[in-house]
Amino acid sequence: MILIFQTGDPARMEHRSTSRENKSVSLPAAPSSHSIALSQQRVFEARGLKKIYHTGELDVVALQGVNLDFHAGELVVLLGASGSGKSTLLNILGGLDVPTEGGLRYKGWDLTDGTERTLTLFRRNCVGFVFQFYNLIPSLTARENVALITEIAPDPMRPEEALDLVGLSHRLDHFPSQLSGGEQQRVAIARAIAKKPEVLLCDEPTGALDITTGITVLEAVEQINRELGTLTLIITHNAAMAEMADRVLYLKDGQIVRERTNETRLPASKLEW
Repeated sequence: MILIFQTGDPARMEHRSTSRENKSVSLPAAPSSHSIALSQQRVFEARGLKKIYHTGELDVVALQGVNLDFHAGELVVLLGASGSGKSTLLNILGGLDVPTEGGLRYKGWDLTDGTERTLTLFRRNCVGFVFQFYNLIPSLTARENVALITEIAPDPMRPEEALDLVGLSHRLDHFPSQLSGGEQQRVAIARAIAKKPEVLLCDEPTGALDITTGITVLEAVEQINRELGTLTLIITHNAAMAEMADRVLYLKDGQIVRERTNETRLPASKLEW
């Protein structure tokens, strides 16, 4: 899953027709990655986010009044134990879920009460998702898995270019079963960034990997953030990853209990855990 935006209302974005889609949807051109990286414009603004899940007679409060801002070009680690609310927050930022209370704006657009169509366009064109499990199609090669996304993108990079960015130019025509776990995750990252998304959301991207392979994956994420200027959010329970971030948000019981800014980002290659 992935996406891109710029000026205008997300409900009126223009999308060119593709072989898989007969209807055209309006989607303005995306700004250059370089300008995004330099501008430090506010991408997300959340105020008073609250999420309550109703399960029978029991209400589960996953988020409690979260306030935050994220800016273009940042790499932010959201750190917390299981059940702290970090995945719920990521899902809301990515348009996979909506808050029960509070407001969320993306580059000035109010997503809080977005229609299903608006949220679908947002997910499709503005955000790249990387999950703990790779979700690759076994019968397709690395190149073909990435091409599934580039075929519906308004202005994608070539699959070969995306795979080269994550160091897999020599594995283009290999199937997932012929790739290591780390290589499969890097294919998933290439798929996520092939549309040149302005936001990359990573949910425990190294959770299923050993430390050596995990660092290789984090180096790929780090490179995307640095070279494309993509706002990158990583949620994890691994405190060691905090050192590679511009900012670290600590979550507990659905609240941000602490925020830390790193004066210098430690390269992913130097991380230890």
